[in-house]
Amino acid sequence: MADLDPGTPSASVLHLLNASNRQLQHLLENLRNEPDAEGALRDIAGDVIHAVEQHADIALAAILLNQIAGSYAVRHCIETAVVVVVMARRLGKTRVETLTLTAAALTMNVGMLRHQDTFQNKHTPLSSEELAIVRRHPEDSANLLQCAGVQDDDWISCVLLHHENDDGSGYPAGIASPEVTLNAKLLSLADRYCAQVSARNYRRSILPDQALRALREDRANPVDADLLDVFQQELGDYPPGCLVRLHGGEIGVVSRRGADGPGQVICLRDAAGAVVTAEARPLPTTAIAAAITEDEADTRFSMKQVWGAQAGL
Repeated sequence: MADLDPGTPSASVLHLLNASNRQLQHLLENLRNEPDAEGALRDIAGDVIHAVEQHADIALAAILLNQIAGSYAVRHCIETAVVVVVMARRLGKTRVETLTLTAAALTMNVGMLRHQDTFQNKHTPLSSEELAIVRRHPEDSANLLQCAGVQDDDWISCVLLHHENDDGSGYPAGIASPEVTLNAKLLSLADRYCAQVSARNYRRSILPDQALRALREDRANPVDADLLDVFQQELGDYPPGCLVRLHGGEIGVVSRRGADGPGQVICLRDAAGAVVTAEARPLPTTAIAAAITEDEADTRFSMKQVWGAQAGL
């Protein structure tokens, strides 16, 4: 289990996610020597699910505000798992299926874990050998999990298929619909979205509404349009943690999605640029004019200021 008991009041959403990240890092690096890898991974998946159940908007905001510590390679898996849980709840997945999907998200890249941070720090195109590692990693990850004792066929299938496309243009095997399962397509969509909206060492993050547009317009790696529609409805063009400029000129951060009611924005600077308290009256997301970058927002704040104790580190 992660370092903190999710049943205790002190285990905030961010504490759970960061504890899960530390535990996952250690486990993936020592997977072959773990006596009960499947059980340990399911425990971490359960903690991520619990974090989302406590406050999904905080868990989503942590992706954009980089509040999940650790190497990009492992942090990306935690972030993808958060999105998978949010979507699994929206799609009415059972708890068992959600746990399997979450575990798949946490382990989808274990086959290239030792290469991933090196790849993302490169300032030149990947070599042919490095590209081969990338294209082979779903198969390598599935094999490594099976060698570590993971026997869940659905879990292994999601890992194997998470880079396959309906039209057969994906990798590693070029499998096409209907063999590409909905769960694998969900994992792929969450993976690709998080890879775009989360900052990396070599580039800034892409704004969430632009990331959704890029996914919809990507002809080389097409996504399931119906699934993307649900994805966009659930997360929104401006998900929690998204920095925005309002029509009145104020700068704010989205604090709540609008999936189950009106979304909310907390103002951080007024139209004149003066800092305002995070306790100021929230505004509806209909007041948003555009998403903006951190540089454009030019303001610092902690998640705890916006979401309270559940967002404390």
